Amino acid sequence: MDPVTTDYDSFAEAYAAENETSLMNAYYTLPAVLDLAGDVDGRRILDVGCGSGPLFAALRERGAVVSGCDASAKMVEVARRKLGDGADLRVADLGEPLPYPDGAFDDVVAALVLHYLEDWAAPLAEIRRVLEPGGRLIMAVNHPILYKMVHPEGDYFAIAKWTDEYAFGVLTYWHRPLHAMTDAFTAAGFRTAVISEPPFAPEACEHFPDELAKFPSGAFLGFLFFVLEAG
Repeated sequence: MDPVTTDYDSFAEAYAAENETSLMNAYYTLPAVLDLAGDVDGRRILDVGCGSGPLFAALRERGAVVSGCDASAKMVEVARRKLGDGADLRVADLGEPLPYPDGAFDDVVAALVLHYLEDWAAPLAEIRRVLEPGGRLIMAVNHPILYKMVHPEGDYFAIAKWTDEYAFGVLTYWHRPLHAMTDAFTAAGFRTAVISEPPFAPEACEHFPDELAKFPSGAFLGFLFFVLEAG
């Protein structure tokens, strides 16, 4: 069994609770992805690595027709409790063929998913398959500079495995330099439309005043966001 899946199954409840209120998830990643997605009313969207479903819920509230999948059965169980039995949720690993037909979606969102994977070729090809031509992949991954910040001795230009500890458990990531990311996008048939280093949501200052006082510009190095268009 994949170690990432095992980890998420073991701390799904704690991660879901953290995800709903944390700076990096609730006040940074979620609003940034929604901003990049824009008007999604009526669009068919697949939330890959949906976790407990906060992005799924936000997209659905904006009128999108949303499906979600996650490799962790426990996370899908938590999401179903939150989203209702009618939500289209499935247990599916991005490292394997997804249970959707070709061209089924207008958009795929993959928020904080691909940085768990060493190989991006097959997952990106599978995402490309389920997108209609001209569809978008909206994604967020660890900013590549994070690896050097945590491991100054590390080789930025290598694809390297690293871990980080959180209150809910340990997460294992794969670092890759920016050029390796964009090369993978091109090889999979995507055109890079947007690369974004967004600010946190304005209301974050009310909840995290001490932490965010260190960032007067309103932005910090956390994740890197992309909008890719399927050729």
